[in-house]
Amino acid sequence: MNERYVLDLQDVDGTQIAVVGGKAAHLGTLSRIDGVRVPPGLCVTTHAFRRVIAGTPSLHDRLDELSRVSPDDREGIRTLSAEIRRTIEETPVPDEVAAAVTRALARLGEGTACAVRSSATAEDLPTVSFAGQQDTYLNIVGPAEILRHISRCWASLFTERAVTYRRRNGIDDRTVHMAVVVQQMVFPQAAGILFTADPVTGNRKTATVDAGFGLGEALVSGLVNPDVFTVRNDEVVAKVIGTKQLAIQALPAGGTQEVAVDAREQEQPALTDEQAVRLVRLGRRIEAHFGSPQDIEWCLVDDGFRIVQSRPITTLFPVPESDDEENHVYVSVGHGQMMTDPMKPLGYSMWQLTAMVAMHEAGGRLFVDVTGRLASPATRAGLLDAMGKGDPLIRDALETVLDRGDFVPTLPDTAPGRPPAGDAPAPIDTDPAIVTELIERSRVSIAALERDIRTKTGPELFDFLLEAFVEHRRVLSDPQSMKVIMAGMEATWWLNDKLQEWLGEKNAADTLTLSAPDNITSEMGLELLDVADVIRPYPQVVAFLQGVDDENFLDGLPKLEGGTEARDAIESYLDRYGMRCVGEIDITRPRWRERPSTLVPVILDNVRIFEPGAAGRRFEEGRQKAEKKAQDVLTRLRDLPDGDRKADEAERMIDRVRTFIGYREYPKYGIISRYFVYKQALLAEAERLVRAGVLAEKEDIFFLTFQELHDVARSNRVDDRLLARREEAFRSYHALTPPRVLTSDGEAVTGSYRRDDVPAGALTGLPVSAGTVEGRARVILDMAEADLEAGDILVTTFTDPSWSPLFVGIAGLVTEVGGLMTHGAVIAREYGLPAVVGVEQATRLIRDGQRIRVHGTDGYVEILPSTAPEHRSGE
Repeated sequence: MNERYVLDLQDVDGTQIAVVGGKAAHLGTLSRIDGVRVPPGLCVTTHAFRRVIAGTPSLHDRLDELSRVSPDDREGIRTLSAEIRRTIEETPVPDEVAAAVTRALARLGEGTACAVRSSATAEDLPTVSFAGQQDTYLNIVGPAEILRHISRCWASLFTERAVTYRRRNGIDDRTVHMAVVVQQMVFPQAAGILFTADPVTGNRKTATVDAGFGLGEALVSGLVNPDVFTVRNDEVVAKVIGTKQLAIQALPAGGTQEVAVDAREQEQPALTDEQAVRLVRLGRRIEAHFGSPQDIEWCLVDDGFRIVQSRPITTLFPVPESDDEENHVYVSVGHGQMMTDPMKPLGYSMWQLTAMVAMHEAGGRLFVDVTGRLASPATRAGLLDAMGKGDPLIRDALETVLDRGDFVPTLPDTAPGRPPAGDAPAPIDTDPAIVTELIERSRVSIAALERDIRTKTGPELFDFLLEAFVEHRRVLSDPQSMKVIMAGMEATWWLNDKLQEWLGEKNAADTLTLSAPDNITSEMGLELLDVADVIRPYPQVVAFLQGVDDENFLDGLPKLEGGTEARDAIESYLDRYGMRCVGEIDITRPRWRERPSTLVPVILDNVRIFEPGAAGRRFEEGRQKAEKKAQDVLTRLRDLPDGDRKADEAERMIDRVRTFIGYREYPKYGIISRYFVYKQALLAEAERLVRAGVLAEKEDIFFLTFQELHDVARSNRVDDRLLARREEAFRSYHALTPPRVLTSDGEAVTGSYRRDDVPAGALTGLPVSAGTVEGRARVILDMAEADLEAGDILVTTFTDPSWSPLFVGIAGLVTEVGGLMTHGAVIAREYGLPAVVGVEQATRLIRDGQRIRVHGTDGYVEILPSTAPEHRSGE
């Protein structure tokens, strides 16, 4: 019976987390690594904790009550967690547990001072570290005191911060149990923390050592500024010596105290360079054993290191796998596609299979390896130019890597260089029939896909899809389609450059692109205004929609006056746009056709904010404004020296922009239309696998790659443990911020705008749609939760085409991600909304409801005092 309650640390390993918790499991594993010294000790297992909980019925009631408290109810969590802690601390340790602990302590030696440390079962795991969430007590002497502090460790499972952390990570309080580590105390000359990867940049080849005198708690609690050693390739490459005025030392009778450090020693390093390098080598051995970067607590005793804890660093962004040891530079796909959330395995694998370039997955995001193009001078300039137009921060990050001079080698030119930026766009006939033909080709191809896929099932379906992906890529790479897209974008850039040079006017093309024809994404927003026009005359329908709480609401509409018309209008809209959704490049995301309730808040906003016929008026007003702008520009150009030539060139480019810029949005619409066809077929296959007992539910396929799902369809077998690991990993990826640029060393390289024309205190971004507007900021992270008033400014992380229905009702746009030609920028210009994108941390720095001023021409956002006078300018 005793073995259930107490285990020697030497007998513990990583397979016993459920019994000994994460910390003890790591310590037991550490003690087996050659050359790693861990202080001896014991582990009071989770069986003892369960025994206490089971013997205290009032705790069950409190835990049930805690499970029902909202994660946002901080006072409720605080009150209940305090009651649970108090109850646990006041419950006597059961006799059998106390006897087992006392016997184990005798083996350590009578009167041995110990550290008593919490070891929860959801602690020090690969995806959640729980660092600092539970309690540690140092220099505890005697069985009675150690037993009392074991109870305190058990109780610390329910600190307010620990409960809140579990809620944030989707962990049920009742599924987590507490073991306790009791270790022989060490009395170090110095102690601290070693990160085997740089915790700030993520660089896996750079280690950081924080060191101070005495016990490490002085560092952890922030009492002193530590010495910081940066070590790379067995060399201290940087060192900052902190002024260490205090240290924490053990008292002879137990406990600890703060002591002043002798003035002569305060600025002396706690470690020598040789000791720091030796410690990092030891850390590399531990890292290699666990297979991931580690956060290691260490003590220096008589010139030897003792390791008292090691946990994974869970905040680092993963590095894409590579089959060589060369340096690589990766650029985020999500920042270009306006979807930086993690994707599920089926989602990212489908995007990889249908994309035109090779992509690498890490942290549920996709990256493109641009090392080769950076290494060749012939392609480097073109890459940097393209990246700069898409996202200036990516370009700056790439230039930061290049400026180091030693990470990306310069290779001989093997490809022709790109024409210098600023040259006239490539020739193309400005003929609307070209766009009409391309759209028709896409429609025919998608109709053939829908027809041919209907009869396919089982392995035959996957063989068919692999062939469909070939057609997918063929359509995507159609030379005529690419030529039209580039013609529209290059004409836009030409107009902006030349009209600023000739007329001194910034971003003139923004007005010239208003209400451009054939823009499927802007049409999607305007057509939802038409849906609102159908619904507005019927109060019963409006009231019904305000109470929608499930996805079957369309079936209930015909029972109401005007309901049939409303249902038909929504159904017709879904027939054309139901394949869209937020984060639509991930095939696993629920589409509007699957979750039509997403559109209801936007429809209701349109009913409330707009008058009938708003869609037609908005489009015509934009068209007339663009026409007036064109005439104004051409008139002013003709008054300049050599004005007729300049006006003729500008007129050709205006015609080209008006003809081709709208098509920029159509290929994405075609891709997502195909994706919905693929998804419906794969979900039908998933239902077959559920009926066959292979899968528990059809959405399980989302956690398999396409290739793995193909294998499951052939074998009718699935690895349930793989599904569980994938689901846990996906949850953890939400806490990671994807970098714009990532190196194979794991370094997340952030760029900057390097501008000096932005007022102090303003938030810098990229100007993508001209004009200045101020209003109430609405910070919205989920389109389904939008609640907008006329004049509001939308502030969000990113906007893909699915957000465009919101654009018709707002006055301006601010996003954290985006570039000149990403979808949000294109549609903002279509609707004449001042917009600034690429504003780092906009959703955190701008509070919902604050008044802000968006400078869409100059690319910055001001946060205003509440009494600021209102200002709006369209130019």
